[in-house]
Amino acid sequence: MSTRDKPPFAARPPGTFRPAVQRPMVPDVPPVQAAMRRAGALGNLMSRLKMSQECLEVVKSCLPPAMAAHVRSGALDDDGWTLLAANSSVSAKLRQLQPDLMDALKKKGLKVNAIRVRVQKQ
Repeated sequence: MSTRDKPPFAARPPGTFRPAVQRPMVPDVPPVQAAMRRAGALGNLMSRLKMSQECLEVVKSCLPPAMAAHVRSGALDDDGWTLLAANSSVSAKLRQLQPDLMDALKKKGLKVNAIRVRVQKQ
């Protein structure tokens, strides 16, 4: 067999084909959460969001499971923390339970000045 009869590329055994690896166009892009922690205002926002979620976990553990499904966390600021209720009946019950919820948050070491309860518009 002459060199003209040979295929231009050597044949590979079956199953050894590997496609080229695609590399990102922009190297060393930090993850979004890492970038937010490094930025001053965004880092503060991330810490407040995390604390709001921790407060929600504590509050949901104090509520009946059927009611806990209808409660979401809202904004956390220097004045207090907002709980969002799915409807007015859940909102009324949360207002009744506010002293107990504040005690539960204090026992877990979470500093919240007040709990505001709002009905979430759908």
